[in-house]
Amino acid sequence: MKIILNQLGSLILPINALIIIPLLIERNFTIVADMEFAGGMVLVIAGVILLIITISMFIRIGRGTLAPWSPTKNLVIGGVYSYVRNPMITGVAWALLGESLFFHSTALFTWFILFFIINSIYFILSEEPGLAKRFGEEYLEYKRNVPRWIPRLTPWKPKSE
Repeated sequence: MKIILNQLGSLILPINALIIIPLLIERNFTIVADMEFAGGMVLVIAGVILLIITISMFIRIGRGTLAPWSPTKNLVIGGVYSYVRNPMITGVAWALLGESLFFHSTALFTWFILFFIINSIYFILSEEPGLAKRFGEEYLEYKRNVPRWIPRLTPWKPKSE
């Protein structure tokens, strides 16, 4: 039961980033069926799919959640994580960018930029040092071989495989 509550509780973070904060920022949504609308829909759908895949991997492989109060017990480096170190944040960022296009909203685009900057700072100053401390050389090797934001063209495989 505790695991299920932790998993549900961890959804607070993406729900806030993708729904609550955008609703607080932009109250006058405009939807116009055009190329921005279509592109926005594609980005939102792709971002949410990527988010679902990564959350599922955290639960199944990492034996934890995305929430800092219930971190993974195992380092997740396979699947989409073998291309880029932060696909979960990438998924949220795609969805936020898609929302800004979908609703033709400069305010939501500003939130997308701010979200990316905040997460970049957080990952550099807190998340990455914490992962290095928790997982040691395994994480450091992964970090040396897999980029933070721009995906590799081919998946990285650790030498131990």
